[in-house]
Amino acid sequence: MFEAITRRFTDIIGNITRKKITEGNIKETLREIRVALLEADVAFEVIKDFLAKVEAEALGDRVLKGVNPGQQFISVVYEEMAKLMGPVDTSLHYAQQGPTVILMAGLQGSGKTTTCGKLALLLKTEQKRRPLLVAADVQRPAAVEQLKKLGEQIGVPVFSESGVKPPQICLHSLDFAKRQGCDTVILDSAGRLHIDEAMMAEVKEVAALTTPQEIFLVCDAMTGQDAVKSAKQFNEQLSLTGVILTKLDGDARGGAALSVKAITGKPIKFVGVGEKLENTLKPFRPDGMAQRILGFGDVLQLVDDARKVVNAEEATQLQEKLLSATFNLNDFLKHISAVKKMGSMKDLLKMVPGLGAHVDDMGVEDKELSQIEAIIQSMTPKERERPEILNTSRRDRIARGAQVARTEVDGLLKQFQMMKKFMDEFSRAGGKGPLGKIKALASAKKQMSDITGMMHKMVEATGPQQQKGTQKGRGGPQQPGNPKTGSASGLSKDEIRKRRKAERQNKKKNRR
Repeated sequence: MFEAITRRFTDIIGNITRKKITEGNIKETLREIRVALLEADVAFEVIKDFLAKVEAEALGDRVLKGVNPGQQFISVVYEEMAKLMGPVDTSLHYAQQGPTVILMAGLQGSGKTTTCGKLALLLKTEQKRRPLLVAADVQRPAAVEQLKKLGEQIGVPVFSESGVKPPQICLHSLDFAKRQGCDTVILDSAGRLHIDEAMMAEVKEVAALTTPQEIFLVCDAMTGQDAVKSAKQFNEQLSLTGVILTKLDGDARGGAALSVKAITGKPIKFVGVGEKLENTLKPFRPDGMAQRILGFGDVLQLVDDARKVVNAEEATQLQEKLLSATFNLNDFLKHISAVKKMGSMKDLLKMVPGLGAHVDDMGVEDKELSQIEAIIQSMTPKERERPEILNTSRRDRIARGAQVARTEVDGLLKQFQMMKKFMDEFSRAGGKGPLGKIKALASAKKQMSDITGMMHKMVEATGPQQQKGTQKGRGGPQQPGNPKTGSASGLSKDEIRKRRKAERQNKKKNRR
């Protein structure tokens, strides 16, 4: 999700935090942000308004005369980006009497029918509602059968009628819902390959007959500005109450997420990833999305996902270990089954602060989790708790037990230690809130290139795959050094002078 724009913003943040802030380099940075947003397919009018607000705030006393002006500037960008996509109230409006009606509209191919199933599952499991799915999409072949199969998988009834027009099917479903004791009706309306008068007339008639409490437009995030244009046209005809963005895991740009609220005035209520029903809809959080786009990760979302598959006490422990960098291989093994339920491994890593722009360079694949699990299970509890005691003979034993090459065990342990080191650096830098995350990124900058280069070797630890190359200036292996002085030794100028003075004093003693 948003790999390209996250990479660009990570570079921009790294540059601005190392500079002395002036009006000139603020404007230079704004030009870089403009290019990044254009490449992300954000609407031009949205970019223009966004940059104007950032510039007005950035050229004030808060940034130019404030403490840590570089961090203050990035904080302004973060705040304005969160405002651009929000605020969002993800609660649903329920009818006081009779069943609540939710009308789902959208074009063919946007994932509308699957989203209906996901929404029904979310309402059933998290809000304890009794939903009814209504198959009113008679335009697309097999849409009715698809919805029936989805309803069967999640245990939700599906209403359908043959030889009846969609508006009448939707109207009849309300009486059926009352008889069946269903309190929420989800209408899967018909779509088209493009917006036309017949589709709009039909969906407007459905809305007039059923008076829905919520009208959601389902948009394919991968279509970029086309999704925003269709949202604007639907809103002009239907008075939408919200937008659901689907296939967000396949969108590397992010233009739809950043533009749709500003263009339509309607909030993004939920986001969807994947085709499977267990990949349920997630409430849209503008602040969390802004953090991920800027490369700050999203620990809150990570913990929220964990809370759904583990109890509250375990989720709290996981949060503490992630933020304090005290987690060990025992903890990882305990949660590895939960990780599998939480979604794609890549998506989870992108929520770790500082890793969003570098996950693709790691070569991590979901199928590798089972192999990693086998390696860890071949260790003793003590070895999992203290991996530093794993000598040559112990590693050979683990490799035989997991039926993998010794190099794969070595690689996994090396990556685990690098991750712990990075998270420890992040924790000590005070990684709380956007300013803390910026400070963490700046203090850990000299390690980022080494970490990224080492992550390339994750493939060697988990299976033979071809490594991806890194682009120059995008996190490839570099010489570690002090971020302020550029010293290859990693020492500041004062530290270098002190060391040289001590060496001269030692030489004098030796001569005596």
